[in-house]
Amino acid sequence: MLSLNIQENIDLRHFNTFGIHAKARFFITVRSLEELRILLQEPQWQALPRFILGGGSNILFTRDYEGLVIKNEIMGITRFHEDDNYVCLKVGAGENWHEFVLYCVAQGYGGIENLSLIPGTVGAAPIQNIGAYGAEIKDVFQELEAVGIADGVIQQFDNQKCEFGYRNSIFKSSHKNQFIIGNVTLRLSKNPIFNTSYGAIQTVLQDMKIKELTLKSVSDAVMHIRRSKLPDPKMIGNAGSFFKNPIILENQFIELQKKYPHIPHFSEGSPDLIKVPAGWLIEQCGWKGKRLGEVGVYDKQALVIVNYGSGTGADIQELARQIQASVFERFAVRLIPEVVMV
Repeated sequence: MLSLNIQENIDLRHFNTFGIHAKARFFITVRSLEELRILLQEPQWQALPRFILGGGSNILFTRDYEGLVIKNEIMGITRFHEDDNYVCLKVGAGENWHEFVLYCVAQGYGGIENLSLIPGTVGAAPIQNIGAYGAEIKDVFQELEAVGIADGVIQQFDNQKCEFGYRNSIFKSSHKNQFIIGNVTLRLSKNPIFNTSYGAIQTVLQDMKIKELTLKSVSDAVMHIRRSKLPDPKMIGNAGSFFKNPIILENQFIELQKKYPHIPHFSEGSPDLIKVPAGWLIEQCGWKGKRLGEVGVYDKQALVIVNYGSGTGADIQELARQIQASVFERFAVRLIPEVVMV
């Protein structure tokens, strides 16, 4: 019988990349699906609110958490199917995402090299369908195993059941806060097709004098770009991109384009939907590099809100609210946080 080591009144500062002080009334680290299943079936914890913590890179604690925080540290990488063209890997949800990407690059497994240096854990990746530089996890996703929070029952979800969308999945909509992901299975290519058309990847590759593309060179280029734009959470508290890039109707975009001819934009797969960079909208409103007390907007990327040291979750939440209000007042576009506020 597994024993559950429940701790009390734990400071979560070192468990979130904003570096916010907030206490968990109860806290436990789980390292296997079985341990997680037993925990969720314990009657004494079923009455409490429960929050799942991975790498803490997409979370803003705005107050103490008066429930049970479950730190997911289910580890392991298993190769269970392989042929001449593809390999399938089952990965523990607690594995660090970026370290897993580097592992795949070193092994010659392609498909996620454009997702290098994204913070967080493997288990968090499908929840918001992480993406960057023209790639998304749904492109390589096979299935996942998750445990129902209400009953401790293990269920499987394939690509279709996850209902992936832009930074979205069923786990952020109809199944929000209903499951804890235990492992994720990805299908990666042994003969990768390199995607270097997005952003500044090609320019960086040229600067690096790369003559022959490899998984490592693409990964290195992506890391170079990200490091030039995003602050290291170990140096200054942040959660990366705070807002999603808004998707608006084409007729609204045409009206905006009349007033702002140089507004950047991207197609969103449908002819009547246009994606506009949230960072550009925020910067046009004068927020880039602006500081309010102990929090502010990063001076190299307006999409990033930072904690200079002693800011609170409420401070960051208020700054985000002011940014949303100013963008809506000027552009009539609503910014939706990508960061989960607790």
